[in-house]
Amino acid sequence: MKRLALYLKPFIPRMSLGLSVKILGTIVELAIPWILSYIIDELIPIGEIKPVVLWGFLMILCSMMGWAGNITANRMASSVARDFTREVRHDLFTKISYLSERQVDSFSIPSLISRMTSDTYVLHQTVGMIQRLGVRAPILLFGGIIVTLTLDPVLTLIMVATLPVVGGLTFYVSRRGVRLFKAVQRGSDALLRVVRENAVGVRVIKALSKSEYERRRFKKVNDEQTERERHAERTMALINPIMTMLLNTGIVAVIVAGAYRVNNGTSEIGKIIAFMNLFTIVLNALMAINRMFNMLSRAVASSSRVLEVLDTPVELFEKEPKFSFLPENAPHIEFDNMTFRYERGTFAVRSLNFELKRGETLGIIGATGAGKSTVIRALMRYYDVSEGAIRIDGVDIKDYATVDLRKKFGVVFQNDTLFKDTIRENIRLGRDLSDEELLEAARRAQAIEFIEEQGGLDAPVAIKGANLSGGQKQRLLISRALAGDPEILVLDDSSSALDYKTDARLREEIRKHYAKATKIIVAQRVSSIMHAEKILVMENGNVIGMGTHDELMQTCALYREIGESQIGDRRGGTEGGKEA
Repeated sequence: MKRLALYLKPFIPRMSLGLSVKILGTIVELAIPWILSYIIDELIPIGEIKPVVLWGFLMILCSMMGWAGNITANRMASSVARDFTREVRHDLFTKISYLSERQVDSFSIPSLISRMTSDTYVLHQTVGMIQRLGVRAPILLFGGIIVTLTLDPVLTLIMVATLPVVGGLTFYVSRRGVRLFKAVQRGSDALLRVVRENAVGVRVIKALSKSEYERRRFKKVNDEQTERERHAERTMALINPIMTMLLNTGIVAVIVAGAYRVNNGTSEIGKIIAFMNLFTIVLNALMAINRMFNMLSRAVASSSRVLEVLDTPVELFEKEPKFSFLPENAPHIEFDNMTFRYERGTFAVRSLNFELKRGETLGIIGATGAGKSTVIRALMRYYDVSEGAIRIDGVDIKDYATVDLRKKFGVVFQNDTLFKDTIRENIRLGRDLSDEELLEAARRAQAIEFIEEQGGLDAPVAIKGANLSGGQKQRLLISRALAGDPEILVLDDSSSALDYKTDARLREEIRKHYAKATKIIVAQRVSSIMHAEKILVMENGNVIGMGTHDELMQTCALYREIGESQIGDRRGGTEGGKEA
């Protein structure tokens, strides 16, 4: 909470002004019952109308001042809560952007989305409520008690006797509420995960006629979350009826005691009426404090989740490089006994060793789950390796500033993303590139024809490229990777939706125009990598073959099996590859 309090520091002047207005308006409201008592007990017995009208006008003026002050203060409180939440969300989004994939996996995407949305919204509500009621309610509570003491100390003691019971109950329930609302927020993560899976996989669900199954799965998670919320709300709701019963009992006691005191002549009717109004004000103040405790219980749970992300140290970010010069004659890319395992202990890649000179091409092929994409993620330092090292130009990638490291790459990932924007912005992606450079990259990626058919660079792209075919999406993604003339070009199964003719033209364009770039191509087609200087054949995280196409057709049974099934025998496959 201290960390979040720092976000409020820039808003202290605005909050102070708003709270001052709120205090003034609240004090004015407390004067109204006192004025009413004075009119009834002092002015009406005189029998003159003029002072009654004058003091009545003063009551109306106090009411208007309280109304105007509260509206002004509430508007200022809302603006502070809005700006506070904007800053928290901005920093939260920035931190998430720099988390490593291991950290993102640890939190999970649905949980991060929930923390960015529902948790920050709870903080927004809490900051606004504290400003609106955090000053007003205590002033009404303690100010009301002080005013009642000036009217009738005996009756005040009856009212005050109920407050310790109410305070103790509120404290107990609020402490328990924090634990319950943490469970509610975790359940919200699970609910969001199911919704997200259904939204992303809606086509598969419909194709397999599993809509009813998914409805049952969602109903189960939704019902569990509903029960958590019901339990939490039921626990917090215990305060209201008990508090109301205690305070109403106190009011009855005040009325009875007041009747005896008026009958005995030790008190006056005006004071009793004013006392009842003040008791109502105190009651409402206590109810407001109760609502604040309910909201604070939610806020404590949400703030701990937000701070868990904000306080997570970024693993893979260095502001400055840790080297002053590049070694001479070093390989452009070197994997030195690189091993990577996930936190749960399962190996993804074991003892990977190879070197690539600048401009060479590496092809990687293997079955699903063999570790091909993991090699790419490790090279770009999305994950840190468990053993060994990866070097670029002779320098360990951990010694590069992350921004400098990533600038070396042009990459198309498997199942990569297109954004809801224009074709221009999807290719440019925030880089300082001219339209001519974008069109040239699209031309080399074989995307220029469909871009012109769509209406040029200003043509819209739907979310995830829903208005494009699979081949069009892949060519647009390849255009993005080629734009900016990358030093290292990574294509992770990026041509699977292209026909052989288009794929061959694409490879030819890359060979002609990106000869200086070191290329790493992950593919399922032998024809896409058979021209590479080195080909890795991977199975279950191990390299079972390494060499050229012809060498692997002779020495690697798995590669030969794949090659023969796709392009025929060894001799026919090589000729077929040249023709392609």
